[in-house]
Amino acid sequence: MTDTENAIDYRSQHKRRLAYMPWLYFSLKPKHLQWAQPWQAQIQTELMQLETVRIGQDCFVAPNVNLFAEPGRDILIGNRCMIAADSFLHGPIELGDEVAINHGCSLDGGKGKIKIGAKTRIANNVTIYAFNHGMSPELAIYQQNVTSKGIVIGEDVWIGAQAGIVDGVTIGNGAVIGMGAIVTKDVEDYAIVAGNPAKVIGDRRKKR
Repeated sequence: MTDTENAIDYRSQHKRRLAYMPWLYFSLKPKHLQWAQPWQAQIQTELMQLETVRIGQDCFVAPNVNLFAEPGRDILIGNRCMIAADSFLHGPIELGDEVAINHGCSLDGGKGKIKIGAKTRIANNVTIYAFNHGMSPELAIYQQNVTSKGIVIGEDVWIGAQAGIVDGVTIGNGAVIGMGAIVTKDVEDYAIVAGNPAKVIGDRRKKR
């Protein structure tokens, strides 16, 4: 195998690594940025041409992200955001600056919108759905009316792996959502919640 073939194989593996661990993109050495920045520019340019998406400066979007938006259901992504592999995003969604969405997450803004504040971190396989079905026994579930109030997540929030957030919820700034928690009610600033349904178990301001 030639040196050129070795370099190509290594680069393909490096791209896969970045797709699942996108924070590594922001510490790449200049020699790797020479290929990584054009690679990202192509991915993001194509997305913005195909979907009603706006992507800010210095972002990372994995090539196997499933990102869909139509007029009126836009996706707006701030600066220095990262979206990892195998995630699904359907607008309307708005991400502030430096938001991280790890692999396997599923976000649907319904009609009400998902809004996520700056510097929020979302771990893998988190589900955030800004809509809900009715449950009347007179109709099959798929025939029920759909409601959508929207979801607001504040700044500097940490959402643990496999958590779920239901429509109509507001999560305050600085809150922490425990791994596997199902959030069905509003969460106050800096509260730490866990469980199903999620309940307050602490306050970040009291952690030392």
